[in-house]
This record gives sequence, C-alpha cells and structure tokens, in this order.
Amino acid sequence: MSGHSKWATTKHKKAALDSKRGKLFAKLIKNIEVAARTGGPDPEGNPTLFDAITKARKSSVPIDNIERARKRGGGLEAGGADWQTIMYEGYAPGGVAVLIECLTDNRNRAASEVRVALTRNGGSLADPGSVSYMFNRKGVVIVPKGSLTEDDVLMAVLEAGAEEVNDLGDNYEVVSEPTDLVAVRTALQDAGIDYESAEASFLPTMNVPLDEEGARKVFRLIDALEDSDDVQNVYANFDVGDDIMEKLEA
Repeated sequence: MSGHSKWATTKHKKAALDSKRGKLFAKLIKNIEVAARTGGPDPEGNPTLFDAITKARKSSVPIDNIERARKRGGGLEAGGADWQTIMYEGYAPGGVAVLIECLTDNRNRAASEVRVALTRNGGSLADPGSVSYMFNRKGVVIVPKGSLTEDDVLMAVLEAGAEEVNDLGDNYEVVSEPTDLVAVRTALQDAGIDYESAEASFLPTMNVPLDEEGARKVFRLIDALEDSDDVQNVYANFDVGDDIMEKLEA
C-alpha cells in the first residue's frame, strides 16, 4: 500500500471540514481555469476540464465559481490569469524525495515560498533531475469503497488499460498510464461505479519507510508547502504503516 496515497485521501476527506477549505477551493478553481485555457471551455470535448470540474463539484465548490473559472479560462469572460506550471524538486527530513508542482502567476514568489517552507521544516531544494527520476507520471482514479470489492473495480477497468488497483482503506486507487486515464474513468462510469477524482499524478517508484516521528516531520513540511497559494500539488516517496497513520489521524 502506498502510505502517501492513503495520507493524501485522508487529507482530502478532512479538507472540507477544516480551515484550509478556502485554499482547496482556490486550487481546484485554478485547475479548471488552466484546463479550459489549454483544451477549450467545453467539458465534453476536454477530458482534463471534465475531470477538474468533477473533482471541484465533489469537493463542494459552488457551481457559480466553477462556471466563472471555466469561462475565464476559455476566454468567454475577462479576468483569467497567466498561470504557469513550475516543478521544484527537494528533500524532506529522513531523505524523503519531494516533487512540488506550482501553478503561479509570479515565479519569483513561488520559488521564494517553496524555499522558505523547505528550509524552515528540515528540508532542502534539490537540483533539477535529482529527484524526479524516482517518480513516474501515472493516471490515478480514486474510487470510494462502499460495498465494492477490489475484484468489482478490477473487472470494470482491466480492459480499459488499468495497471493495478490498490486498497487504500476507505477507497480504491486505480493506476494507469496517463493516456489511459479517460478510458479507465469512462469504464467506471459505464459500469455504474462512482469515483472521487481522476487526474494525472506522480507516483514514486521506491518508498522510504518512516516511523512516527519521521512521519510527523514530513507531514509538517508538506503542510507548510501546501499552505502556499502557488503550490498546487506535493508528491513524496514516503511509506507510513497503518498503525502510525491511525495515531497521526487521531
């Protein structure tokens, strides 16, 4: 089991209840705007936009906000920002590799905030290429368990190009090549299986096991990075056991 994936889905669940809800909404809105600018404002013809809107709606982002972002990004309404994607690489405590994906309209601000978050929390910036080789770009669909078995999900997605289905506790994680993401998501829909999110992600090829203290330090660093409005996603190659996860969630 990928400890990071389980931690990420746990955080996603809690995000709607805590003080970071506004930041989560802002990041989801940004995703919609960029997807609409890149592939056009019609979700039916733009799978990335469709998935960005779906994730925002499932996270309770107001429909009006979603529509305005779609129109801004697609040039149907004024006010869209010139968002740029920048990837930073670094290390967290314990030698954990970190990829930090920023979506920003100010490169200098983003670089400064990433550097400060890392250095204040026991991490460090790394040279380009020194960390990214430890991650693969993958399509990831999160499916709430409900009454579904792993076989139910596997049978629905196998012929669509899914590579594996992982049990994350309350959810299943369906992994595929990024080019098969839409086919996998569509196969789930055709099978009547609801999904939480579908997006391209970076999954580690090797994991660093952490004890409770190490996990606390890494989570503190990731929280600090995600506190920046410019940081869109943080990927890390740690693995945390279920018993430690339960203590940290408590």
